[in-house]
Amino acid sequence: MTQPQTTTQAITVALLGGGTVGSQVARILTEDADMLAAKAGAPLRLAGVAVRSTDRRRDYQLPKGMYTTEAEPLIDGADIVVELMGGIEPARTLIEQALRDGKAVVTGNKALLARHGEELSAIAAEHGAQLAFEAAVAGAIPILRPLRDSLSGDRVTRIMGIANGTTNFILDRMDSAGADFADALAEAQELGYAEADPTADVEGHDAAAKVAILATLAFGTDYSIDEVSCEGITQITAADSAAAADAGYVIKLLGIAERRTGQDGAEGAVLRVHPTMVPREHPLAAVRGAYNAVYVEAENAGELMFYGPGAGGAPTASAVMGDVVSVAERLVRGGPARVRTSIASLPALDAEEAHTSVMVVLTVADAPGVLRRVAGVFEGHGVSIEAMRQNSATAEGESEVQLRIITHHARQRDLDATVEELRDLDVVRGVVSVVRVEGK
Repeated sequence: MTQPQTTTQAITVALLGGGTVGSQVARILTEDADMLAAKAGAPLRLAGVAVRSTDRRRDYQLPKGMYTTEAEPLIDGADIVVELMGGIEPARTLIEQALRDGKAVVTGNKALLARHGEELSAIAAEHGAQLAFEAAVAGAIPILRPLRDSLSGDRVTRIMGIANGTTNFILDRMDSAGADFADALAEAQELGYAEADPTADVEGHDAAAKVAILATLAFGTDYSIDEVSCEGITQITAADSAAAADAGYVIKLLGIAERRTGQDGAEGAVLRVHPTMVPREHPLAAVRGAYNAVYVEAENAGELMFYGPGAGGAPTASAVMGDVVSVAERLVRGGPARVRTSIASLPALDAEEAHTSVMVVLTVADAPGVLRRVAGVFEGHGVSIEAMRQNSATAEGESEVQLRIITHHARQRDLDATVEELRDLDVVRGVVSVVRVEGK
């Protein structure tokens, strides 16, 4: 068998960031050098790692001379710049510098791409530079290339994804062990799945950034995180999880991007992140622990699901290195960089245009005619009831019962109006919870 040919001219890689993922990228570049050279067609030489402190011990330790606090000289001498610093600055400035110099850039910085991806792509196109970011969404799961390449001849209509391992672990523990939110979060932090400050995860911001990136590739239009309606999981209770389980569902934090028609009849996209009840038989319901999954619906390909580790140093480094090798191959073979430009105009619509179902749990008076009056509110807003269940009295001696109602699909604005009117209905003692339902 003929072996792949390699050139003697090494491709120089500058690594910006020496944290969990950066350390694993450094390890792969060092320990798997021969394999990488064979795949890329040239040796990949790590020039150095830009870090905040050169004294800190890392998961994979290079010789001390490989670390520097000065990123600019590394960029100047590199063919490929790998940015794993995170955050907006100085990552944005350094990436712009590299792209303007015609350097290829590989990044896993979802927060930066979700806010400034359009302008970074424009800079890359202007200077003939490559900007690759497979690691920015869902860790090791290869989802961006399939959206960009494999499904480029199809029309993607919808994406639903579990794109945050921390929240999936928390909700999984609430479902499987009956834990409340605080205890499940504490366990996630103890196991290293959640940060000391878990706000970006539990409030949905991390997933929203990923939805903006996925929608941009799926629909050929640039979206920012500001166009993603976002709701976290902090209000989900053990009682919500138990009620969902009793109805045959499991609660997941889903990121959803879908084509919809607005009130004016024009097509657009609704981008949203929120806790969602998913039927037990749906593939996303089986995604456990800190794993991620992305469920794609396309007109011709049908339904596809991509599943795997959504975080962690080695899995994310795998996605980074896939981009590095791909870019290196292009540099060896020559030819123009592959740049991304918008190919469509599919404006982001208000989240009220979403079509979804909800489970509404109400505490109501235990009296004749209550069910009729509650049902009348749904009917008045054009919302059809799929299932209704009455539970026992909410407290001993109280003349109250709990209703659990699951609707058919309706526009979000009609569902919201229904819930608001229910809050004001004199026979309703309280709206206990409202959770969206998808995948029916």
